[in-house]
Amino acid sequence: MSDSSIPPITHAPDAGGHFGRFGGKFAAETLMQPLAELEEAFFAAWQDPEFHRQRCDLLKNYVGRPTPLYHATNLSREVGGAQIWLKREDLTHTGAHKINNTIGQGLLAKRMGKPRVIAETGAGQHGVATATVAAMFGLKCDVYMGREDTVRQAPNVYRMKLLGANVIPVDSGTATLKDALNDALRDWVASCEDTFYIIGTVAGPHPYPLMVRQFHAVIGEEARAQMLAQAGRLPDVAIACVGGGSNAMGLLHPLRDDDVRLIAVEAAGLGLNSGAHAASLAAGRAGILHGNLTYLLEDLEGQIQGTHSISAGLDYPGVGPELAYMYEQGRLELAAADDDEALDAFHRLTLSEGIIPALESSHALAAAMRMAAEMAPEEIVLVNLSGRGDKDMESVMRREQAGFSEGTP
Repeated sequence: MSDSSIPPITHAPDAGGHFGRFGGKFAAETLMQPLAELEEAFFAAWQDPEFHRQRCDLLKNYVGRPTPLYHATNLSREVGGAQIWLKREDLTHTGAHKINNTIGQGLLAKRMGKPRVIAETGAGQHGVATATVAAMFGLKCDVYMGREDTVRQAPNVYRMKLLGANVIPVDSGTATLKDALNDALRDWVASCEDTFYIIGTVAGPHPYPLMVRQFHAVIGEEARAQMLAQAGRLPDVAIACVGGGSNAMGLLHPLRDDDVRLIAVEAAGLGLNSGAHAASLAAGRAGILHGNLTYLLEDLEGQIQGTHSISAGLDYPGVGPELAYMYEQGRLELAAADDDEALDAFHRLTLSEGIIPALESSHALAAAMRMAAEMAPEEIVLVNLSGRGDKDMESVMRREQAGFSEGTP
């Protein structure tokens, strides 16, 4: 898009933020007014050419967009079958797609006169991206992170602190992403007058699912144009990993009106039948979590179940409501990759192409390799390589040095 153009909002939710029966605004009464103010500020900004000029300038000159589209010829040859192409979100500033969203929400925070931002984070990439934008804009920043995730993503904790953020470990529940989000929401209830909550995924109460999707749609918009320019046509399949779903909506939303199969890859953990996974769409049911109605992993009494994934960013018991809607409408197909499959994909891309992917992205890559092997050589599989693996080095080393065997968490 040009610096001053106003991107259209397609497939918008209704006035209450519903995508079909999903989404909505289920929040404490004290948050209803801040959410209404945020919604008004977002739509006003979206219609302002100056907002898009600033946003596009930062995406180009600070984030490093457009990111490349890469034909992984070595991996394609090794796998056999279809050609695998990678949308290189790992090459953005901070090393993952998360910066696209924090740039947009950071600009909104400045526009609304909020001197402090808060965020939740799992793998740490959203926390790093929030801390980065806060440093650039001169905002105070607090990041909530599950205690378990602070251990397995220690390098990102240090990066956030270097950037001036205060990292707040969360010990409640399973001490992972959902618990960090719980505490961040509690903070916002108490501090909304001077605080902007930068939610990192396409979940939460309206307008967050729509807003985050719009800020990440640049991924799919670029990939669509790049596929036409470099391959002469659109892909047959587009694949992204799904935890909450921000990178998936970013890639898949701009392709949903095209003749392209859209695939969401969930974390199967130790196996979909093990009870230790994070596959909310494949194994969950409709319920309310973090302000919206969506697919959740919950028991028969409505209690949120524990999750497991080798990747901290996918270790979430829900999914964005628009993804739940697309799945029920039959527009979104599901796949899954377990911990061992993700690790195998992590190593295979590294050795074949010299690209070290994030463990989250490795789930999408695992499903892509499996699918490509069954397809014709002239077909194309597009994978969103949503982040790089620097943050996962210690986790992979610990797992391999400890000699973990299949089926061991």
